[in-house]
Amino acid sequence: MRSDEIARRRFLKAAGAGIVGGTLIAPPESTIAQDAERKAVHDVRAFGAKGDGKTLDTPSINRAIEATAAAGGGTVCFPAGNYLAYSVRLKSRVGLYLAHGATLLAAETPADGANGGYDAAESNQPWENYQDFGHNHWHNSLIWGERLEDISICGPGLIWGKGLSRGWATGPKAEQPGAGNKAIALKNCRNVLLRDFSILHGGHFGILATGVDNLTIDNLKIDTNRDGMDIDCCRNVRISNCSVNSPWDDGICLKSSFALGYARATEMVTISNCLVSGSYQEGALLDATWKRFGPNEKVPRTGRIKFGTESNGGFKNITISNCVFDGCNGLAIETVDGAVIEDVSITNITMRDLVGAPIFLRLGARMRGPANAAVGALRRVILNNITCQSAASPLICSILAGIPEHPIEDLKLSNVIIFHQGGGTKDDAMRVLAEKEKDYPEPSMFGTTPAHGFFIRHVQGLEMEGIKIEHSNEDARPAFVLTDVQGVDFERVKAPSGLGVPTFTLNDVRDFSISRSKPVPDTALETADHKEL
Repeated sequence: MRSDEIARRRFLKAAGAGIVGGTLIAPPESTIAQDAERKAVHDVRAFGAKGDGKTLDTPSINRAIEATAAAGGGTVCFPAGNYLAYSVRLKSRVGLYLAHGATLLAAETPADGANGGYDAAESNQPWENYQDFGHNHWHNSLIWGERLEDISICGPGLIWGKGLSRGWATGPKAEQPGAGNKAIALKNCRNVLLRDFSILHGGHFGILATGVDNLTIDNLKIDTNRDGMDIDCCRNVRISNCSVNSPWDDGICLKSSFALGYARATEMVTISNCLVSGSYQEGALLDATWKRFGPNEKVPRTGRIKFGTESNGGFKNITISNCVFDGCNGLAIETVDGAVIEDVSITNITMRDLVGAPIFLRLGARMRGPANAAVGALRRVILNNITCQSAASPLICSILAGIPEHPIEDLKLSNVIIFHQGGGTKDDAMRVLAEKEKDYPEPSMFGTTPAHGFFIRHVQGLEMEGIKIEHSNEDARPAFVLTDVQGVDFERVKAPSGLGVPTFTLNDVRDFSISRSKPVPDTALETADHKEL
């Protein structure tokens, strides 16, 4: 017998069960995949989790995660049930799956937190003075991971941060031993997917991602008592199809803090097809009752998309598109700690029932960070196709404001419609606003603005085209007030006229032009120390 035939028979004999009629039968590829998938899925109940909402399931959950990681990776599944837990510690190449009817429930801070509760807030010295408490710590969270790769949290279930602190004086303090103040916190991770689940009552942050690269956040519903999600010092981020109701703080917030110990930009970010709101009572988004706060309830209704306030490292190459603001503050882009904000495109935004300035661009010099850092920059920003309707009359218009010797540069606003309640007086029109270079940036920082459409100060290179301002009540303020502005072109502007009120007030303006606008005739000015049009 030939040697090759002997070798063949020995192989077939070893294969044994795979031989039928002298032919080796391999399992179908689908069967191999299914077997591998079954082996890669670990049910937390198999590790002792009860899911009864009373038993503390943290040890069982973490054992399941550790076993999955030790096997090379896979999915930890939460079937329907209520899983009471303190800190859940993620591992690389492990995903959590929250099934229909599954709730991961944040336990209350124990009375003696020194002997239990959430993982301790790790030290972040010497950087802790440069951002607030919540941005300095990650381990004191319901779910956390550090220096991980290839992780996910998916599924239609719920994360309920019932026992989490908001990080304020009310309720358990975030600094208290054993307290947790974030639903999900990730630091220095890569290749992260968050999809399809909901967060209720997320604490200081529903999601805090710091130094996370290749991050996808898709189809989340967040109904919470402070920030919905903070994306800090991250690269290549996709946020899409999310709904965030956050009446007491920001909805989707980009930051570039000094929490990593160096200035790192948040860059290559897209935010698309999202709803942000501050109008609804907590839980009313998730159960779709859409119950609004009453007119006498003192709620800030913040709920917006914002860049900042922590702004050391920069924001670059960012687009926001097809988003809805409902019953909250308007868009805010802020650099006050030395960050460079550049190459930003924002388009197709609708805002209804706003409670503050529709658009707020601020370059300031708070400079909370290491000494001797340079003042930042804000440049090359495009805002296009924006409609804004204000429900109240806060008497604060859209604001584009740099500081002396540090102008905002190269802005383009086009196809913008703003409707507000009006009501400004002649005294309001005479107001001279303080610079407040080092103040915390908020549209309300200046008080009532002397314009009802746009207050523009310390700007160089501005184009505004297709701008329409309307109000329901008479307003004695100009639609536009410009101070220390150079190189500005207006085209196709429409604003109310009457009461002898100018449409434009120009102070220290150079290279100004306006064309095809009502009620202002075509005008070109090389300089205007003070002029009304």
